[in-house]
Amino acid sequence: MTSFIILKLSTIIIFLLTLPLAAFLTQSFFKSKVKSYLYWSIGMWFFSLSVFIEILFAFGAYSGFLGNSYMLFVALIVEFLALGSINMVKRLLIRKTYYIFCVISTIFLIYVIIISPNIPIVNNARIAFTVTSLLVSIASSIITFPAAAILVIVAALSYKRTRNVKMLSIIAGVIVVSIAGGLYIEAIPAFLYYSEFIGIVLLWLGFFNFDKVKRIVR
Repeated sequence: MTSFIILKLSTIIIFLLTLPLAAFLTQSFFKSKVKSYLYWSIGMWFFSLSVFIEILFAFGAYSGFLGNSYMLFVALIVEFLALGSINMVKRLLIRKTYYIFCVISTIFLIYVIIISPNIPIVNNARIAFTVTSLLVSIASSIITFPAAAILVIVAALSYKRTRNVKMLSIIAGVIVVSIAGGLYIEAIPAFLYYSEFIGIVLLWLGFFNFDKVKRIVR
């Protein structure tokens, strides 16, 4: 029972941490009109939606629709974060190629999720997940692996150019968030919440300018 209460609290805390970061990135887009912030914010809103579904799972709401939605959102989180990073690349051909790849791979994943059966399961720790087909795992990986690679490469190049340590936090956060999604899809949900919490904290440290807030407060 204690572990179940901790599970509920952890999902709520992660949700409360994710919402303001998504709102902050959205506000940054409207202020700067930089497309990267738009895509990053959409990715974080999908993160918020996925964690909200986890809350529903934790409180006993299980359905095939929620499982399908969750699998889609997990892939879209990494995809939109990568779209934000690819917009930092100057070559238009590279950006357009990735846009086309995202459209095709996302349509394929949606199709595969629709045609593939999934069975909601609650394990002994009362963590909900769904048994997915190999095709769903492959379709999701087609999106997440290239997206994670783009995020890491762009952030690493940006760090090399600027020596901004926040980029290292973003790299680590993205890797952890990507691993979290993989743990769910591969039916290893027990470590999902730990990974998500660590990932969202690292993304906070990477995206948010705490020094600016301190100056404003002073």
